[in-house]
Amino acid sequence: MALTLDIFSELQRADPPDPSREHQVYFDALEQAKLADTMGFGCWWTVEHHGAAEFSYSSVPELVLGAIAQVTERIHLGHSGVLAPFQINHPVRVAERAAFVDVLSQGRLELGLARSGGTEWDAFGVDPARSRDQLREALQMIPRMWTEEAFRWDSDLVQIPERNVLPKPFQTPHPPLWQTCTSPESFAMAGELGVGVLATTLFTPLQTLAALFAEYERGLSSPPPASERAGQFVNRQKSVFTFMHCAETRAQAIESRAAESALWFLNAAPKVFRVPRSLWIDSIRGDLAPSDPRATRSVEASEIEGEVDLDDPVPVIRLLNRQLTGETVDPEEAFEVLESIESVVIGDVDACRKKIAAYDRLGVDRLMCLMSFGHVSQQDTLRSIGLTGEALIS
Repeated sequence: MALTLDIFSELQRADPPDPSREHQVYFDALEQAKLADTMGFGCWWTVEHHGAAEFSYSSVPELVLGAIAQVTERIHLGHSGVLAPFQINHPVRVAERAAFVDVLSQGRLELGLARSGGTEWDAFGVDPARSRDQLREALQMIPRMWTEEAFRWDSDLVQIPERNVLPKPFQTPHPPLWQTCTSPESFAMAGELGVGVLATTLFTPLQTLAALFAEYERGLSSPPPASERAGQFVNRQKSVFTFMHCAETRAQAIESRAAESALWFLNAAPKVFRVPRSLWIDSIRGDLAPSDPRATRSVEASEIEGEVDLDDPVPVIRLLNRQLTGETVDPEEAFEVLESIESVVIGDVDACRKKIAAYDRLGVDRLMCLMSFGHVSQQDTLRSIGLTGEALIS
């Protein structure tokens, strides 16, 4: 199997905010990262979110990656990704912080950038109309800051006088670049720029990914002039985020509450990021809509849930709706419903191996496995990481 298994971390704790529990999230992550390093996982990916409550305590991702660098030896350190709008992260600061992590880890950084949206745009006063262009320019600028002693930039979006941006990264010529992608346009843009794609499935069909990857390949085959590409080499890798929990037996997978926790994740995300839940539901149905404005628009709380149909014909949507209305979901029922979804990797070793093979056949290079999510305990998370390493990596 050519596909590499990575770890994806939201720094998540599915409990009401409480300082003692929040603090433990970080120490749990360090323990997980140390184990992932010894078990042969390729990369530890973290995210950037602000004001995301129990959904994600990853507001200082570069500091987290710096800490992980000190307790690991081989695993790469991925940022998926820096929120690219300049009001949130000025490109010079992104280049400086990322290069420092690369130096600290002796060349293990992989840098992704994201357009962001919703509540984070609101919090930092981002102009949505300029955010995609800012993402593009950041990806073009940062590798030049890493490789040029006299860097300057002058565009309609930002003016940076000539500076030697320090430190320079450990890797030569620079760390691999990635773009977080959700829409067909963003996949095509990543291909045009020559950066890797960081994609997601949640509960969506794998055929949806195939259509998006086709847009990425189209972008790769139609590059702009070399001066407009991002960096000094093309990163053609396709990386995909998904839920994963590997257990010794089917019964243990059910007892872990991983399936129930995946449902919690899908129900919590729209509320945290203040986007219409209908966007997530439509993606589960396999409806692919280019440039859907719902993906980047922060809405009022009353608009988030929308219509909740307890008799929806799609079993997983029906189950999500029942959980959302406060109904207790039976762990076995949740597992059985998610067991039939090809993109969700929850089960015993053989079941996980079969589902990973489907991603491999699709042409995925890296599978970003979300192991710690919802109400899955630290003990079960560590057990899943260890078993995955022993049975699916070694």
